[in-house]
Amino acid sequence: QVQPVESGGGSVETGGSLTLSCALGRVIYGVYCMGWFRQAPGQEREGVAGIDSDGATRYADSVNGRFTVWRDSAKNTLYLEMNSLKPEDSAMYYCVQERGCSSRMVLDGPGRFRYWGQGTQVTVSS
Repeated sequence: QVQPVESGGGSVETGGSLTLSCALGRVIYGVYCMGWFRQAPGQEREGVAGIDSDGATRYADSVNGRFTVWRDSAKNTLYLEMNSLKPEDSAMYYCVQERGCSSRMVLDGPGRFRYWGQGTQVTVSS
């Protein structure tokens, strides 16, 4: 299986927290990046958090200080802890991984990422 499998989404109230998980499927060695995208209805898919093989992380300004991305290499699993959630965080969330990229490139857009899962829905009510 090459497509990642996301889980952990749900419905929370403003200010609540969720932690998303992603079973990555593929094991990539060498230089790579992983990250999380989200897409709300009628909007473009945007990168919100990235991490790379050097352990460097990057966050979109809209989530910086509230979201934390990390990976468990032994489990080949990626996580996204989301705190202080806002209604504007409501979206379908997807995880990705690719070789030969940096954490910053996750924020550049979805074009370089070949494999996408079904996503997990996050809904934040006001």
